[in-house]
Amino acid sequence: MKVEIWSDIMCPFCYIGKRRFEAGLAQFAHQDEVEVIYRSFQLDPNASKDPDHDVYGLVANKYGVSREQSIQMHAGLVQQAAELGLEYNFEHAIPANSFDAHRLIHFGAAHGKRTEVAELLFKAYFTDSKHIAKMETLKGIAAEAGLDPEALEAALNSDAYKQEVLAECAEANQLGANGVPFFVINRKYAVSGAQQSDVFLDVLNKGWEEEKPLIILDPSSSGKDGQVCTDEACGIGEAE
Repeated sequence: MKVEIWSDIMCPFCYIGKRRFEAGLAQFAHQDEVEVIYRSFQLDPNASKDPDHDVYGLVANKYGVSREQSIQMHAGLVQQAAELGLEYNFEHAIPANSFDAHRLIHFGAAHGKRTEVAELLFKAYFTDSKHIAKMETLKGIAAEAGLDPEALEAALNSDAYKQEVLAECAEANQLGANGVPFFVINRKYAVSGAQQSDVFLDVLNKGWEEEKPLIILDPSSSGKDGQVCTDEACGIGEAE
């Protein structure tokens, strides 16, 4: 079973949603048979690499609220994150363009490290207050994930993974994602937002029930041979 998760590195609900999904997955009886793929989405593709505002000022300007109101809004997110064992340090966070960070995720995917890189990027931004648009930050994350930082630098200095990021952002819109996080199960069910873990568990169970293979009953259990046609024979003459 495949679960695709569209998210943006600087989306606070995406990190919370990641943890809640993981909690639901941990309770899923068939968790070892689930492939989880983190997909790219940019909330603000036009964001600067070197921001003019901190997080509080950015949200205050975007929603037309005071800085004090913005701080209060973020305090609620800090509490939600803490309940999941996450540490959010918005007062030191550096909002920046996430495009190259998403390219790093694709670089990680090419080396079997997609999930690890996504986790490290969330932690770098929300907990460690690192500038995720800077090359040195991204190279450090690559090294922490066991990847070659010099190979990453070469990739980011080229056009590598740009089209992959853009294609996934476009695909999210085609699937009806109005925001992130956006979870798609087997391309049949979608869950929008950082829902509680039991919501994710329910949809995983539903997806599994509908995906499980057809069970063929053993005709010998009835005491009679099955009446069936194959490529080589047909049991018409044996019909009662």
